[in-house]
Amino acid sequence: MKRAFSPLLKPLLIAAIAFSAASGYAQDKASAAPAAPAAPAKVDPAKGGVLYVEGDAARGLPACVSCHGANGNSTIAVNPKLSAQSQSYLYKQLVNFTTDARNQPVMSLYAKMLTDADKHNVAAWLATQPAKPGAAKNRDSIDLGKKIYRGGIAEKNVPACASCHGATGGGIPALYPRLAGQHQDYTVAQLGLFKGHGRKNSPEMATIAARMSDDEMKAVADYVAGLK
Repeated sequence: MKRAFSPLLKPLLIAAIAFSAASGYAQDKASAAPAAPAAPAKVDPAKGGVLYVEGDAARGLPACVSCHGANGNSTIAVNPKLSAQSQSYLYKQLVNFTTDARNQPVMSLYAKMLTDADKHNVAAWLATQPAKPGAAKNRDSIDLGKKIYRGGIAEKNVPACASCHGATGGGIPALYPRLAGQHQDYTVAQLGLFKGHGRKNSPEMATIAARMSDDEMKAVADYVAGLK
């Protein structure tokens, strides 16, 4: 014998079935949707400063200060000054050292030991450190260096360095690095690497360096060292 439903209960039963189906669909849709990406960790320059000065013995990471000097003002001519450099540029270089874009035995080893947060933090701290000025040393080449930096070498299709790195060598953050006050030896070495394709993270610089002579590189590197 069939049980008869009250006319009042029938609409309620239909609504309950519809609600249950809708809830199940919503749950299935929610479970199928991709999870929202985790928010990036906040950059902490203070932690970067501690890592720069002290290193991390537990991970075998030496203090950056031992090679790059107090506050990023290296006193070793072959090691770059890092103070006041663009945060985004420094971070990019640390990432590049973990790839074939920049293969330098010491830096590649340590960059691979840094976490992504470490890279961001150290770069952020160095960007806040005041730079100490350098000085041009070669009076015989200062005019040539100035000419190249400000006007390029037209006959070789070498653009003015200032067009990307700024009139005073301050660079353009996120695009081009600060050059002012950089060690002559380091700048010459990097131009040489670009020219010989030992440094692969800027096709633009590789093209420019390939058109320059050794004397032109030395002249512009010396001029850059004296910019403030």
